[in-house]
Amino acid sequence: MIIGVPKEIKNNENRVALTPAGVAELKKHGHAVYVQATAGTGSGFSDAEYSVAGATLLSTIEEVYGIAEMIIKVKEPIELEYKLIKKDQLLFTYFHFASSEPLTHSMIERGAVCLAYETVEKTDRSLPLLVPMSEVAGRMAIQEGAKYLEKPSGGKGILLGGVPGVPPAKVLVLGGGIVGTQAAKMAAGLGARVVIMDVNLPRLRYLSDIMPPNVTTIMSNHYNILEAIAEADLVVGAVLIPGAKAPHLITRDMLKLMRPGTVVVDVAVDQGGCIETCTPTTHENPTFIIDEIVHYCVANMPGAVPYTSTLALTNATLPYAVQLANKGWKKACSENEELKKGLNVANGKIVYKGVADAWGLEFNEVEDILA
Repeated sequence: MIIGVPKEIKNNENRVALTPAGVAELKKHGHAVYVQATAGTGSGFSDAEYSVAGATLLSTIEEVYGIAEMIIKVKEPIELEYKLIKKDQLLFTYFHFASSEPLTHSMIERGAVCLAYETVEKTDRSLPLLVPMSEVAGRMAIQEGAKYLEKPSGGKGILLGGVPGVPPAKVLVLGGGIVGTQAAKMAAGLGARVVIMDVNLPRLRYLSDIMPPNVTTIMSNHYNILEAIAEADLVVGAVLIPGAKAPHLITRDMLKLMRPGTVVVDVAVDQGGCIETCTPTTHENPTFIIDEIVHYCVANMPGAVPYTSTLALTNATLPYAVQLANKGWKKACSENEELKKGLNVANGKIVYKGVADAWGLEFNEVEDILA
């Protein structure tokens, strides 16, 4: 198969979808890999390293899309890329269709085969291609939240861990999945007082067992959230419904219950966000303030630590990419239920229910496409 790796062109997105080691693995299986020049520079991988691994370097993004049967990316195509996508071309990347109606319609119109990292799912309901970036984003949420709690950044001027004689900050984490767990660990490690909420009681029992003493688990419901946000200095939104829009757990009206200078970090913003007032921002302009509440809503948080993120992502995606390249997407998805669940759009049809429901579009059974 002919595989293309374009340079990411989303604002301040420094990750690349494939490391030189990943190129070498695909070459070992007999595939041709074309990488856009300087695609890996932001992550610390030079063109020379890709050449040594066996990749052919191409000068432009147009050349990469033009030659490839499968495109491997990190982030969803942006508008400038729509016209480059060919009918029946396989795109293997994060899509988050439920947060972008224009992207959904464009991929349907282009006739692309869209296999989304974020909906590849194991039998235990875990999301193996979302986990590594969720781990990065969860840890970063605290790192960024601590920074924006500083007074020059618009925050309350609170040190997350406090000092002897002065109490630490209070951190509220909404969601006990991968993002929430990593955020709570980081905040607790810095000495903050942490509350983590989830609707899943067995998950709360598990978190209660593994977390340090400065982490409290509380059942998530509207009443408890109202109480918690009034006390919190930093709120991390970490709610995920795979392939679908995140629910709004904090509404605009609820901001008035929070103290001025409180910081909210909505990691779920790429799925619509779980805080109503959050809209996607960039690393270039990461925050805005509404009702004296600092909002950090960067949709590609791991892009700020691209070396770590690229290695972690390739570790997870490469085995699936090899299967797709070796077998072709139809056979690979027919034989692997995890990959089958990753299919969101194919043959101009939506085959993932969460996406169809998000935009009121027709849902088609994936089995009919694979038949």
